[in-house]
Amino acid sequence: MRPPTIRDVAERAGVSKSLVSLVLRGSEQVRPEKRQAVLTAVEELGYRPNAAARSLSERRTRSVGVLLNDMRNPWFVELLDGLNSRLHDNGLRMLLADGHLSRRLGEDLTRTFTELRVDGLIAVGTLPPSEALRSAATHIPTVVAGAREPDLPRVDVVANDDEHGARLATEHLIALGHRRIAHIAGQGVVGTLRRRSFETVMDEHGLAADATVEQGDLTEEGGYRAMVRLLSAPERPTAVFAFNDIACVGALSAAEESGLQVPRDLSLVGYDNTSLARLRHLWLTTVDNASHDVGRVAAQHLLDRIENPARPKRTVLSPPALEVRGTTAPPAQSGQ
Repeated sequence: MRPPTIRDVAERAGVSKSLVSLVLRGSEQVRPEKRQAVLTAVEELGYRPNAAARSLSERRTRSVGVLLNDMRNPWFVELLDGLNSRLHDNGLRMLLADGHLSRRLGEDLTRTFTELRVDGLIAVGTLPPSEALRSAATHIPTVVAGAREPDLPRVDVVANDDEHGARLATEHLIALGHRRIAHIAGQGVVGTLRRRSFETVMDEHGLAADATVEQGDLTEEGGYRAMVRLLSAPERPTAVFAFNDIACVGALSAAEESGLQVPRDLSLVGYDNTSLARLRHLWLTTVDNASHDVGRVAAQHLLDRIENPARPKRTVLSPPALEVRGTTAPPAQSGQ
C-alpha cells in the first residue's frame, strides 16, 4: 500500500491541504477543533511528512551542519547537548561531520553540507584552515563554537574565556605553594591564549624563570609524551597545567608510570571539565569551560543569523570556573 499523503489527511479531516500544512507547521492561526481533526487524521492514517517535499516548498531543509574538530574528544558532548536542545526547540536537526575523519580521507566535509543545502553551519573546536569553510560562510549563516577561528566576516564566535580559565588554573597551583609549574600547550588561537595567560600569571608572581612550556597535540598520547619530556628535565615540575582533560589524563599516566603519586608528588590541572575529569578513579582538578552554555548560546546566534544574515559579527565569551578535585595539593616539602 502507498504511504498516506497530505491529501489523504485533508480528506479524512474534512479540511483543505493548506490548513493541514498550517497545523503541521505549528501555526496558531487554526481553530482548536480543526487542529484536533487534523491531528486525529494524522494519527489514524499514520501520516509522516515528506521532508524532501517540504524542503522544496519552503526552500529550507530545517537542518544545521555541525563540523567537529575530532569526535573522539568528550568535551564536545555537553556542547552538542546545548546546541541540540536549542536547535530542536526551533524545529532544526543537527547533521554531524568529523573534521578528523575529513582530514584523514583528504576531503572537506563542509562541501557535503553545502550540497545538502543546510540552513546553517556551526564549526566546533579548533579546525585547520579550510577554503571550503571560508567559501561556505559567504552564503550560509555560520557560527564558530568553542574556538576563536576561523575569523571570518559575518561569522559569530561563541567560546570560553580561555585567558581567564588559564589564569584560574595557574593561580590555583601558585596558591598551593608550587613554584616550578609547567604547561602542556595546545594548538591554534585557543592554545595561544591559554599559554600566554599561563606565562603572564607566572611572570606576575615572579616565577617566569620557573615556568616551562611543553607542546602537546590535544590528545592523550600527546599529553603522555609531553609529560615524559617534562619528567626527564634536571628539575622536574611539581605541578602541570594541561591544555585539556585528555592531555591531562596522558600526563597522569606518564607520572604514575614514573613512580610518582598524584597529587602527593605532582599536581595536575586539566581543562574542559569533561566526563573524564569526573570519573572517580581520575577525579581531575580542571577548568569548567561552560560547554553546555557555549552550545546553547551558539545555537541562538545561528538562529539570529539565519533570521538576519547581514547583521554585524559578534563574539561572546562564557566565563569559566575552577573545579578543584583530587589531583592538586601543596607540593612536598622537598620538591618545591
